[in-house]
Amino acid sequence: MSSDAVKKRKPKVIRNEAGTPETKRGRAEGEQVTYPAGPHLIGERKLITAKNQDVLVYNEEVELEGRDPQQDYMLYKDTCAALAKLMAEIQELKSGGAKVGSVEMEERRRQCSVHFITLKKLNRMAHMRLKKGRDQTHEAKQRVDVLHLQLQNLLYEVMHLQKEISKCLEFKSQHEEIELVSEEEFFQEAPAEISRPHVTRDDHHQLTLARLDWELEQRKRLAEQYKMSLARKEKIHKAIEQKREYLSSLQPGLQSIMQASLPVQECLSMPFEQMQKQAEVARHLPPPLYVLLVQAAAYGQACDKTLSASISGDVDEAKALSRPPEDSQDDESDSDAEEEQQNTKRRRATVGVQLDDKRKEMLRRHPLSLCVDLKCKDGSVLHLFFYYLLNLNILTVKTKVSTTTDLSGAVSAGSLLNSESLLNCLYASDHGQETPNPTNRYQFDKVGITTFVDYVSDLGHPYVWVQKLGGLQFSSDGAQLELMGNALSASHMERTMKLLQGRLQARLALHKQFSSLEHSIIPVSGECQHLFPAKVVSGLTRWTMMSYQEFTELGFVQHVLKAGLLRETDLFFMAVVERGTGGNCALVLLWPKIMHLESVNVFRAELQGPRPGLQLLTNQIQRLCVCLDVYLEMESQVCDGSEGPKEFPREKMCLRTARGPSRLKPFKYNHPQGFFSHR
Repeated sequence: MSSDAVKKRKPKVIRNEAGTPETKRGRAEGEQVTYPAGPHLIGERKLITAKNQDVLVYNEEVELEGRDPQQDYMLYKDTCAALAKLMAEIQELKSGGAKVGSVEMEERRRQCSVHFITLKKLNRMAHMRLKKGRDQTHEAKQRVDVLHLQLQNLLYEVMHLQKEISKCLEFKSQHEEIELVSEEEFFQEAPAEISRPHVTRDDHHQLTLARLDWELEQRKRLAEQYKMSLARKEKIHKAIEQKREYLSSLQPGLQSIMQASLPVQECLSMPFEQMQKQAEVARHLPPPLYVLLVQAAAYGQACDKTLSASISGDVDEAKALSRPPEDSQDDESDSDAEEEQQNTKRRRATVGVQLDDKRKEMLRRHPLSLCVDLKCKDGSVLHLFFYYLLNLNILTVKTKVSTTTDLSGAVSAGSLLNSESLLNCLYASDHGQETPNPTNRYQFDKVGITTFVDYVSDLGHPYVWVQKLGGLQFSSDGAQLELMGNALSASHMERTMKLLQGRLQARLALHKQFSSLEHSIIPVSGECQHLFPAKVVSGLTRWTMMSYQEFTELGFVQHVLKAGLLRETDLFFMAVVERGTGGNCALVLLWPKIMHLESVNVFRAELQGPRPGLQLLTNQIQRLCVCLDVYLEMESQVCDGSEGPKEFPREKMCLRTARGPSRLKPFKYNHPQGFFSHR
């Protein structure tokens, strides 16, 4: 049998979605679909007659329900083994020389085709079984999803019920927030128709209701009292408004009276209006400056009528500084947002610029400052300008001197009234170059400030006595720490003011003396004439100012330099005293408190003169001239008693010309006898 004949006899099965086979249209009528006989087809066959046609229908889905997967697996293995065996036999026949169309080859080929059909059927069964398993799994999953959704709904209902239960348990009635009177007060004060003791003592609920009723009655009574108080308040407010209107009507009249009384106030030295304005501005001063203002004004009224204190600066800025920060408004926030957008477009500031800004903020001064004027008897005025550094919490001072006469004549006295050194060492070792507040050292480290000296010229000198005048105490001395504020300022005010006046008078006196010395004139006051003989031949020929470097280069001052008595801030001068061909050179060192004249300052007390001792320098120079006369006259005399050269005739009367092995000269002048003797 040929392969074409086998293909013509191949049965065809028609399936639909419901699984019911039907005949394929287009076949000739009367044609019957048959399956080849064999043990491998175990399906269910049905013969259906329709329109006089016999149709054999094969339903694999029905057959699948009755088949065992394990048996199909064994059938698959057996079929694969049989197919492998037939292939081996065909291979042997071909190797043995059998022809392709022989009966043995065709028989085995037909059997292989049947086995292939069986494998295809088993493949279809496996796919159908897989699809069925997936469908069952999907149905089971849907059932599980439905049950899970129901479970979630139930859990949500349980949670909702639990929340409602919690709300009910946490519910608080408004009466619990009302602070009721105690039960004892309730039964004592409440009337019997409200308290009902026979009922409320045993029933807590009725007791609460009765207490609430009593609270309501009390609040009604208090509400009536509140209305009556409001009515009285309105009456008082109206009376106050009427009196205020009356007082405001008096304001123009009072102002005109005050303006008319200004000349009288000036004549009587009673500036009430100025004091009132200054008192209003003083409220915005920082505490240290306010303490200084109060104590200076008190000292001026009690001890020095010429002392005056005034406030200068930007009052509006001080008010803004003392005003507490307010919440930012909408317009400010909008402007800040616009400014921030503009700043983001700009180039970022460098680290150096940021440090400079931080330093400026660290050294920022309060917008208000205090000026204290100290007047002397000669009409000169010392102006003291006090400033407060906000972040450093220290006070600084700057000075200025006003005089009635012109002081520009003396060249060597130019540094005497310099504001940078005028108040140095007013108290011992107080140079005003470094801040006395130890906290500032750590603040300076954060902004890169190495020393405060670089900023003294702009900010002023932070002297220790300035801090004490403002009530600031940074000392570690336990005795001084007990005084703070006004007490500390008051304890130093009088002495400091006297020292300031004394410093100004001493510098002005030195200024006048320097002006005379530059013209080779030694001014000796009448009170000091008895310290010197009537005739002094030697005189001052030169008075010049020296620098620190020039002074230290001199050989005969090295012992002073090694002793540490010289500072670069001191003032150095040189005086040349001559008599004919003889002369002497003297060096003058001016400390803040002491005038130091080399070789003649041992007996300074004799030359001090009457208080306040402002003639010390000129008396020392005059003493130097007298000593030069004595020395030249004694040295010019010959040892055998003959007279010396006529250039230095002996005019001073001395008991002895020399004494001792060192041949000491009689330099001590005895008044009123008028002779010189040894000390």
